[in-house]
Amino acid sequence: MSGVSATSATRRVGVVTTSRADYSHLYWPLRELATCPRIELGVFALGPHLAPRFGNTVAEIERDGFPLRARIECLLNSDSDTGMAKTIGVAILGLADALTAWRPDLLLLIADRYEMLAPAAAAVALRIPIAHIEGGEVSQGAIDDQVRNALTKLAHVHFTSTETARRRVIAMGEEPWRVHRAGAPSLDHLRRSTLLDRAALETRLGMQFTHPTIIAAWHPVTILRDTNAEADAFFAALEQAPGQLIFVYPNSDAGGLALIERAHALAARRAHTHVFVNLDPIAYWSLLRQADALIGNSSSGIMEAASLALPAVNAGMRQQGRERARNVIDAPAEPAAIVAALERALDPAFRASLACMANPYGDGTAAETIARVLTTIPLEGLLIKQPVPLACVSDTPQEQP
Repeated sequence: MSGVSATSATRRVGVVTTSRADYSHLYWPLRELATCPRIELGVFALGPHLAPRFGNTVAEIERDGFPLRARIECLLNSDSDTGMAKTIGVAILGLADALTAWRPDLLLLIADRYEMLAPAAAAVALRIPIAHIEGGEVSQGAIDDQVRNALTKLAHVHFTSTETARRRVIAMGEEPWRVHRAGAPSLDHLRRSTLLDRAALETRLGMQFTHPTIIAAWHPVTILRDTNAEADAFFAALEQAPGQLIFVYPNSDAGGLALIERAHALAARRAHTHVFVNLDPIAYWSLLRQADALIGNSSSGIMEAASLALPAVNAGMRQQGRERARNVIDAPAEPAAIVAALERALDPAFRASLACMANPYGDGTAAETIARVLTTIPLEGLLIKQPVPLACVSDTPQEQP
């Protein structure tokens, strides 16, 4: 049974956040939910949020005033895939107790991080309906792709970023009435947050911008046995990059600590290179607005940069399969190809060609849609999904491509 009945005037909505990355996306949905009189909100923070090496970002949640129901210590001090697997197990143990103590009527999860398997598994056992943000997308170069699809099938309500993603979720057998195209909630910052101007951002970051200013964001390619197999090409290309480099820390995936060491080593020998552990959403969006290009394999170059017509070099295979706007320049994980793509990204003519570009990931109104649906969707029977009619499924064996 849920903590509040379906007919109650209020309902409990739990929201799980694991890191500064997903918290940035969840900020405006949390704000919307916090102002809904029918919603009793609870935040569950775990993983990197509580890790000193990733900046203890749980403090940001506290400063923002959201009700923190539990802190789940689960991130192993490891840089291996075994550590990732054990982190999931430790997180399930902590979340089982936390979700039993404060049992939501709905549990909101986002995206595709491996840690999100833990709250999904606990919620299934506790019969708590799951709402999931950003299902139906594709990133074939990371285990995130499998995690995202698993979360989609475990979830009962879906908020997709694009219309293509919505169709893909429905094609996976989810009933259309459960699937809502909301847009990417990170884009709400551009419409609703007050971004810093150049001078204020320089003060916040303790640096002065020089031309060109390039954001570097590189994460382990977790589908590969050697998750940093493509990193040599990326860092070799950065040795040849012009101007100013601003690194942001990678995710807490296997190989992430090695990437952090490489970033600091590059900063130690290359002038005008800066490394930041964490940038809060306002600082990060403001930086996207001031930068000349973004380079790496982060989804931010695809999902967020497009709203600012910021050229983005997407290197390697991590984001293979994602929908893209015209700002993205793809390059294989080869130094020469990455350097050539960066030269094109920094060409003023290319930047000018992006004027009036539309972002397929939305227009900054996702939080309103998410809060409206979570407030009004009937809870009775939500756990029971109807199967896909077999007439819609081919029984002809398909050959392996």
